[in-house]
Amino acid sequence: MSSLQFNVQQMTCNNCVKHVTEALMAVAGVTDVQVSLEDSKVTVAGSADSAALISALDAAGYPAAAAGAHAGHTTCCGGCS
Repeated sequence: MSSLQFNVQQMTCNNCVKHVTEALMAVAGVTDVQVSLEDSKVTVAGSADSAALISALDAAGYPAAAAGAHAGHTTCCGGCS
């Protein structure tokens, strides 16, 4: 089992945490979801594909990118945290 971390935008409250958790738990292969509202980060454990997880988050209304995806940018595209 592995874990993946994502930067997730537009999470502002505990209701957002609930929606994000539900969207990710519905993806095949996900065994656990940990959400840090303060850091806008989500850690997903299991064998799910990163692209499937990002698609699930996007469909739920929470744009996401793999953590570290913005590393090295000199100008932020709005997804950095």
